[in-house]
Amino acid sequence: MTQLAETHREELCSAARTTAGDEIRSITYFTEDAVEQLYLRSDLDRTADLVGFAENERQGFQSQSLYTGTQLGKYRFTVRVFENGYLTRVIANNHGVWVTADAMDIDRFEELGAALAGVLRTFDPA
Repeated sequence: MTQLAETHREELCSAARTTAGDEIRSITYFTEDAVEQLYLRSDLDRTADLVGFAENERQGFQSQSLYTGTQLGKYRFTVRVFENGYLTRVIANNHGVWVTADAMDIDRFEELGAALAGVLRTFDPA
């Protein structure tokens, strides 16, 4: 469990909800050492393996450095496509957030990634 300040929790949730609205399924904050679910839509099962997801998403800390200096430009965020939804992962300042969502237009995923990155950059990891 992280010790994320309530104001930071609210900022991340607000950024996600403002950008993606009711399509948001869940919002989870993570660092190298901790994971904390910030939001879970009421119609979803609460049995997700957050630790397992976190282990996978933490690989993004290393991936960022692997993409440094490529012709693609600076790494911004990741979108994963699943049968029943999408996962968007954003990492900034040694912490990150992943958001699961229902189907949305690709532009909204870009807006979501940018909004979450902006919020993460405003505070230090726990």
